[in-house]
Amino acid sequence: MAWASALLASLVGQSAESFAGWREDMKSFRIGMIAEPGGGRTVTGLAMLKQSYERALGIPVDIFVARDYAALIDAQATGRVDYALYSTTAYATAALLCACVEPVVAPVGEDGATGIKAILVTRDARLSKTSDVSTHRVAIARLDSVAGFVLPQLEFAVKQVALTGSEPFLVHVDSASAAEAMLVDGSVDAIFGWLPANADTEFRGGTLQRLEDAGMDEASLSVVWRSSLLRYGPHALRSGLDVELRTTLVAFLTALKISQPDTYDFLEPRRGGGMAEVRAGDYVTAIEMVRALTGDAAQR
Repeated sequence: MAWASALLASLVGQSAESFAGWREDMKSFRIGMIAEPGGGRTVTGLAMLKQSYERALGIPVDIFVARDYAALIDAQATGRVDYALYSTTAYATAALLCACVEPVVAPVGEDGATGIKAILVTRDARLSKTSDVSTHRVAIARLDSVAGFVLPQLEFAVKQVALTGSEPFLVHVDSASAAEAMLVDGSVDAIFGWLPANADTEFRGGTLQRLEDAGMDEASLSVVWRSSLLRYGPHALRSGLDVELRTTLVAFLTALKISQPDTYDFLEPRRGGGMAEVRAGDYVTAIEMVRALTGDAAQR
């Protein structure tokens, strides 16, 4: 069995060399984050976040605080940061611009939602199916509204004809609040809005909750159409880094809510359900959405 011992020793040696290798090659792990609105180049809890990442990775950490997502995308695309915290649209933009980013984890809401779905919601059963939409008044938000226009434009179809925004049955409004007010007062029959959701479940919240808060009876509201799931924005690695780095990050971040709740709250102050591992396939809808927003037909 001497050969077996020799083989085991060789494998262990190779594993240890690989384990040490990426750390020695990187020297430091460079993280990109967005500055807080109105706070200059600051992020609350920066020192605690830096310390937590350093302990998890066993390597020094440098944090670059970008003024906006354009600057963050540029920093990762040009190799000045190894890992960045993105919104959904910012990640999709980075993926389209350079194909150099790999999603690692994304936050989960306290309700279990991993993203949102655009919906078409009606009152008092005024619409029973999507094909009825052309004979009713439907409020739709501005062209840059994700749930209010972009996702419906991307996925909603009546008799196999895509929604362009110029249909005569559409009533254009400046905001989600304006659309909701029109449904409440009955001046439109339906509006495009959103719901928190995951792959299996839709949660009471979003537009439906706002309509109920405005005084509408829950029983009077019904969802006629829903889009694909749009995942919450991910943490993303620069492509081509060692697979062990990704594995270590996933283990650290998916346990963070339980192991270091204070650090988690600094890292993800809006969604308190922890982190879940994600892959590129989870963001197909987001990438198609950004293509639609930018009119980037050449990349379809």
